[in-house]
This record gives sequence, C-alpha cells and structure tokens, in this order.
Amino acid sequence: MAYKIGVIGTGYVGLVSGTCFAATGNIVTCVDIDEEKINKLRQGICPIFEPGLDRLLVHNVEEERLFFSTDLAKTVDQSQIIFLCLPTPPNEDGSADLHHVLNVAEQIAKIIREKNIQDKKIIVNKSTVPVGTAEKVRNILLQYIPETLFEVVSNPEFLREGLAVEDAMKPERVVVGTRSKWAEEIMTELYKPFVRTGNPIIIMDEKSAEVTKYAANAFLATKISFMNDLSAYCEKVGADIDKIRYGLGTDSRIGKMFLFAGIGYGGSCFPKDVRALIYSAEEHKQPLRIVKATMEVNEAQIKRFFDKIKNRFGNLQNLRFAIWGLAFKPNTDDVREAPAFKLIDMLLADGAHINAHDPEALENTRRHYGDKINYFTKMYETLNNCDALIIVTEWNQFRTPDFETIASKLKNKIIFDGRNLYAIDQMRDLGFEYYSIGRKEVRQE
Repeated sequence: MAYKIGVIGTGYVGLVSGTCFAATGNIVTCVDIDEEKINKLRQGICPIFEPGLDRLLVHNVEEERLFFSTDLAKTVDQSQIIFLCLPTPPNEDGSADLHHVLNVAEQIAKIIREKNIQDKKIIVNKSTVPVGTAEKVRNILLQYIPETLFEVVSNPEFLREGLAVEDAMKPERVVVGTRSKWAEEIMTELYKPFVRTGNPIIIMDEKSAEVTKYAANAFLATKISFMNDLSAYCEKVGADIDKIRYGLGTDSRIGKMFLFAGIGYGGSCFPKDVRALIYSAEEHKQPLRIVKATMEVNEAQIKRFFDKIKNRFGNLQNLRFAIWGLAFKPNTDDVREAPAFKLIDMLLADGAHINAHDPEALENTRRHYGDKINYFTKMYETLNNCDALIIVTEWNQFRTPDFETIASKLKNKIIFDGRNLYAIDQMRDLGFEYYSIGRKEVRQE
C-alpha cells in the first residue's frame, strides 16, 4: 500500500530518501525552512550532484508523488510516517549536535497537540545519531502528547555518495530499530519494494540500530586507515601497497572493498561518525581504542602526503601547484571534510599558489576559498605554469590522461598521486618524476 510520508530536511539523506520513497508509489512531502531551496526543488532543480537523482526527482514531481514545502504543521497533519533527516554536525568536542533533531521533535509534538491530531504517527530517526537518541526523542514527545499517538523508530541510512540512488532503491539491508510490532509491520511494508531480491529487513531494538550505523562507518574507516598506516611501512621497506591490496582482497574473510591506500577518508559521514562514536564511548567510560587509532592515522595521512611535496621542493614559497580533484570522492560535489581542502590549507600556509580543477565541486570550493586559489573548468588548463600536478580525487577522467599534454604544460614533469592512479613502470618510461602512496618513488636520473 502507498503511505503518506513526511521527510523533514532536504539535505543529502532527506532528498535521496524522499525521492526514492516517492518512486515506489508513496506520496512524499519534503519539508525545509529554506524557502529558496524549496522553490528550486518545486521546479525540479536539484541542489546537489548525485548521479540519477535529478531525473528521478523531476519524474516524481511531474507524477505528483513528490512535493516540497515549508509548512511543517500541514505535513505532520497529513503524514503517517515522518522521517527526521536532519543534520547532526560535530560539536567541538566531537559529540554529535542533536539540537536540530530534538527541536524538530518538539515542534512535531506541539503540532500534534495543538491540532488535536488523533492518528498515530511513526517518527523515524533517519539521521545518523548516537545511541540513546530515539529515547530522547520519545521523552520530548511524551512531554506534550500521550504515547498512544506515536512510535519512535531508528532507521539508519547506508547511502554511499555517488551511488546513493542505487543504494536507496536496492539496499543490501534495511535496519529498523523498534520494539513495536505495529511499527515493525508498517516499516516492513514500506521497504518491501526495495528488497524484492531477498536482501534482509533486519529488526532490532532502537539502541542496537543506532550503534549499527556508527559501527559500520567506523569499521570501513578502520579498513582505510589500516591500509594507509601500512602504506607508510611499505615505503620504508620497499614493498608495494597495491600488490599487497591484491593479496589481501582475494581473502573472502577480508574482501576487496575499502583497501585502497590514499590520502585519507573525508566526507560528511566517516570523520563525523568516527569522532562521535569515540566521544560516546568515552562518555560511557568504555573507550574504543581501535576506532581512536583509526582517526589518528587518518589525520596523519594527509600531513604525510604534504611532506612528500615539501621534501621534494623544500621551500614552497611562490611555487604553483595544479590540483585535480576537490570533492572528497568522485561522483559527488560534496567537499565536506575533503582531503583536498586540508592539503590546500597546508600549501597556502607555506606560500604556494593553487590552480584547482574538479568536474563537479568547483562552486562549493569557490564558496570556501573565494579568491585565495584559482579555478579551472578544464583539467589541462589547470596545469599551465605549474611546478607539479597533485591528484587528490580519483575521478575517472584522471585515470587515463594525455601524458604528453601534461608534460607540455607543466614546468616540471612531476606528479604527486594521492590515489595511486598510474603504474610505476609507465611513469618511469614516460619520464615523469612520480610520488604515490605506499609505493616506490620514481626519480629520473
């Protein structure tokens, strides 16, 4: 059956989730306080770059299954299921800032009371929140309305930026945290169209669901940091981290995913969620030492890459570097916690000049840096008069470039590759000086 769904928040999670719920026949209203953003969404203008989302959004708007509004009260009144897809940014101490989630929960409770709404609602925490948040939301609601009028469910998202539509439409698993049989049945019915191939809908208690999300991201981040930590060792002993990755990845107990050494993870999830989990564990006097080490290795990795540049040139004052890749990963325009930004900050602090290119993230970068760096829409023009090329994000178009053009435009045939895109032997044969991660340096005699 089709449900009437309210999605509070039109950020990354809310927009993808709401659009995909509409795509299976539900009537979805996405709510935000940003009137300009809502007006653009009504026109079918997608505010983020996510492959396939723009077309799906326009289609469901045209089919009158997907609506956008600033009217929270009307949406709460009309919706059977209300998803909280609100930001939970990190506080200075690393803890998750829950004020958006808790404030909206209070607003929903007041609306239900003031409008004397008697239809029972399911309030779903879709945001990534620390353990105990569902209980906090429930307690806020109970201050205004009786428990017969609502259930609070934890339903964490597992969307990969760049593949979010695919992940939402064909999830590997759906985690639902609830102790209510009524809510369990409705949430199961809602997600049935997404798991027709047999992937599981996993029912658990709310706290376990909340921890599952953090544990998944922390574990994946740990795999990345393990390889990055190992890459430094490989450079010392003359081993090749890519060959080691092949050897590890063929072990079914380990798997092939998240074993690529690089300059560290970024984005809106891993850094924030790892810090929040560390904070929560320490708050409960049960520190997670492996997770803490994961964060420390990640923070050190970008500095180690910067040191390669610094050691090669010594004084960076007035040198100019071309940077390919600004988004924290390919197929997104998201620059939150982007390794490129951390590297740019280090280079600027040492007096270097930056020419920057990214297929999708230029405008978000411009909003951050203004006129402190130079922006180029064409990748080869970025190289003009530069002392070296630095690759930070592994966009596909960077994998097989025209090396003759690169050599003709750079002042020096030097590449610093933070994603190990090119073969060592190829770089040597082409006459490039080449520095990558966890592999031998290529220096021309």
